[in-house]
Amino acid sequence: QLQASGGGSVQAGDSLRLSCTTSGGSFSNYAAGWFRQAPGKEREFVATISRAGQRKEYASSVKGRFTISRDNAKNTVYLQMNSLRPEDAAVYYCAAKWTVTGATLTTQFSYDNWGQGTLVTVSS
Repeated sequence: QLQASGGGSVQAGDSLRLSCTTSGGSFSNYAAGWFRQAPGKEREFVATISRAGQRKEYASSVKGRFTISRDNAKNTVYLQMNSLRPEDAAVYYCAAKWTVTGATLTTQFSYDNWGQGTLVTVSS
């Protein structure tokens, strides 16, 4: 069970930090990712992190502004979002996939555990 939190309404240029926690087992066995879906658009990849945190990948639209990280001791994955833009507004979803490798997963179909989403609105 994944729980995403930290969304809110901000101004362009502001920052937010999203959190994704799990109550089911050790998060250290899971690759994790963040996706987002804006109204009328398909869900898109934002960022992913390997289960131990050594590998990270980002969508080109957020690279340099967003940072994904994790604290496996707290069973939590974070998405630090800086320099937010109106086009970043969306419902953000966290996802996880049990894995024995240090893989990062960039496609939503790779994941089988999803949080409920947290809304981010950005006004100009």
